[in-house]
Amino acid sequence: MNFLGHIYFSDNDKNLMLNNLFGDFVKGKDLSFYPKVVQKGLLLHRKIDDFIDHHPRVLELNRKLYAELPKVSAIAIDLIFDHLLAKNWSKFHCKEYIPFLYEFYTKIDLNKHYYSDEFKLMISKMVEMNWISCYPTLEGLEKACQGVSKRLSFDNNLKFGKDVFLKFESEFESVFFEYMKDAKVKFNIQH
Repeated sequence: MNFLGHIYFSDNDKNLMLNNLFGDFVKGKDLSFYPKVVQKGLLLHRKIDDFIDHHPRVLELNRKLYAELPKVSAIAIDLIFDHLLAKNWSKFHCKEYIPFLYEFYTKIDLNKHYYSDEFKLMISKMVEMNWISCYPTLEGLEKACQGVSKRLSFDNNLKFGKDVFLKFESEFESVFFEYMKDAKVKFNIQH
């Protein structure tokens, strides 16, 4: 899952949400440099990534999409699952979507020496441009796919992610809801 999924599986813990997002910016196994609260978020990020990467139905979907989205099918699934989570937010969370996002945004504190400049810039842009609020719409999904496509260092078809989603929409939804059911149990999510 992408930004929204990592925020969601942080179980309403604002510090955990931010440190979970930081996971994409930290490499290596030795996390001892970071405070315990940051380590917890980094480890959760890795557990979420590992769970989706090894979920049987997600693996099947990934194989099916590979012909249309070579090298980026797993990235497309992450982005599309964020779209489906946002679109179906009320089925998964008791708080309304936009107020939930704004509450998260207001709790962000990037004034820590261990956050990389790249991470601080990404979070600042995410808040300023309010990317995640667009996730429930097809236009938001298209922008997310195009934005990530441009940031990749190789030529790719991710810019067509929205079209692939529409082509396989019912299958994406089926796999997404099964994944979410399993992930909520795995990560003990109660909201």
